[in-house]
Amino acid sequence: MASGGPQLIALDVDGTLLDTGTPISTRVVAAVRAAVAAGAHVVVTTGRTLLTTRPVLTELGLRDGHALCSNGAVHIDVARGEPVAIQSFDPAPAITALRALFPAMIFAVEKVGIGTWATGAGPGEFSLGEYLLVDHHALSSEPTPRLNGWLPDGSLEEMLLALRSLQVPGASWVHGEFGPWLTVSRQGVSKGWALEQLRLALGVPDEATLAIGDGYNDRDMLRWAAHSVAMANAPEDIRDLADEVTGHVLDDGVATVLERWYRP
Repeated sequence: MASGGPQLIALDVDGTLLDTGTPISTRVVAAVRAAVAAGAHVVVTTGRTLLTTRPVLTELGLRDGHALCSNGAVHIDVARGEPVAIQSFDPAPAITALRALFPAMIFAVEKVGIGTWATGAGPGEFSLGEYLLVDHHALSSEPTPRLNGWLPDGSLEEMLLALRSLQVPGASWVHGEFGPWLTVSRQGVSKGWALEQLRLALGVPDEATLAIGDGYNDRDMLRWAAHSVAMANAPEDIRDLADEVTGHVLDDGVATVLERWYRP
């Protein structure tokens, strides 16, 4: 890889490609486009929904290939902007278990390509698509690739302590970095899992893989990659997990890495 460059490049979005709420820098866009022009598979790999990932793909100028959303549960055909595979699960057992631990928790489920159903207002990416307030029964009525939980007036430490006793057959979860929220997915589904399926389908050698991320939902992706890079703005234990730490998202850390092999 040192001579030819990575063939499969997984890039997280928020905190990695961009600082949430701001555009991707010109330098990072140029570095990503140079990698694509050189023939690398650049795969946006994010916890975002399909709807909120599409603008990122457009901003990067990605016109074909693959993207992985909802922490690997939704695989997008970039050329069509539509899902080719969705890893759904029944959210009802998780909602029941989490409500027992956190009666005040607000839940939201993704309706792929449509929007979000939620039991209340909370932080999240609800600016695109339908946003429908529903009760817990309706929220649990259909499979989803992603269930979010937000604990108003709670703390991350309080939530993590209570979650030690959480057991939901068929589901797994990851918590956020900066607040009391978590995302529940089908058991075994993660960014790393989805990237391995894609690597095998594309026939890319495992030693030719690169991943760059900054969050707890990037853990499996960083473990998966032959060379893993954490952003300087990542939590300390994520930085410790990676092979390398690059610059802060505000300092174009992604471009710093990609420019070793790909010059705009």
